[in-house]
Amino acid sequence: MKYYMGMDHGTTAISFEIIDENKEEVSYFKLNRDKLSKKEIFFKDIINDKIDIKKVKLLAMTYAMGDGISKITPIDLVKDRGIQSINGAGKVTGGGTTVYEDIMELNIPSVLIPGLHSGCEFLDDRFRASYSHCGSPEKVSLSYYAYLKTGFKNMIIADISSNTVCILVEDGKIKGAMDACVGAMGFIHGPLDLDMIRDIDSGKKTANEAFSHAGISKIACVDSQINNVKDDILEKALHNDKKGLLAIRSLVMSVIMEIYGLYGIMENKIDGIVLTGSGGCMTSPINISGMIKEKIERICPVYVLGSDSGAIGSSYIAYDIEKNKVDKIMGIDVIYE
Repeated sequence: MKYYMGMDHGTTAISFEIIDENKEEVSYFKLNRDKLSKKEIFFKDIINDKIDIKKVKLLAMTYAMGDGISKITPIDLVKDRGIQSINGAGKVTGGGTTVYEDIMELNIPSVLIPGLHSGCEFLDDRFRASYSHCGSPEKVSLSYYAYLKTGFKNMIIADISSNTVCILVEDGKIKGAMDACVGAMGFIHGPLDLDMIRDIDSGKKTANEAFSHAGISKIACVDSQINNVKDDILEKALHNDKKGLLAIRSLVMSVIMEIYGLYGIMENKIDGIVLTGSGGCMTSPINISGMIKEKIERICPVYVLGSDSGAIGSSYIAYDIEKNKVDKIMGIDVIYE
């Protein structure tokens, strides 16, 4: 049996999907980034317990901002882990770096997926001119999964979780995206408003500290450990705390605004909208997904995918590159060694 693996480098955890030659799921697992950084768990130990790594044909990886590459690239050809810098990217734990190093040590055949940034020629030039960074590499992965799952060639994907990123896809190609630092709020990250700019100028906070407290956590007045923020906000809202309820309503508002903004610039007729991420697919304990759907279903059909979309999409990218020898994924060139 041959295996294909996908990786989603998320804010609080790193997720992996393993599929076989028939695209059937073999295993899905998540590793807490704090535990990885503290060396309480190791990727190489966990993966060896699940499969024979010698039978992995290809692993498609995402790592940090992915702004050091613009093509899907074999890991052996990548410099500096495919990033320009780790600064300004939210809280840094080091958990992703330990996984990257384990993968290199295990010699698993791997490709690195690029982020969406100004160096990506496949993006609409207006996005490239306007924003240095549009989205991290896992947005490519979840977009590919959404494309294969729904068949939508013209769509908007809203990935709502610790941060929120909405992606514009036209003719089956990624044309642009709105990153958390310039668009809708997530549970943790969000855009910097005037008060935050003043705090940065006065030296009260670094820009990265402000970014990491610019999501709806600031509205709910939640300042927990990063892995507890979402649950603490939901807990407040469930107990009818005014700030908690306002935080949820504000998240929904900002996501809807961003979706309508991307819809307004589409060149083609939209086929559908896809919601994903832990917030985008959430129906319980609070129906965030339903609150958003209610406002956007008037545009077109809405499809909801699970929060594991990034890892699954990455595994499908690995499968199609190694088995089907595709030379492009969502408009992104694939480099072969």
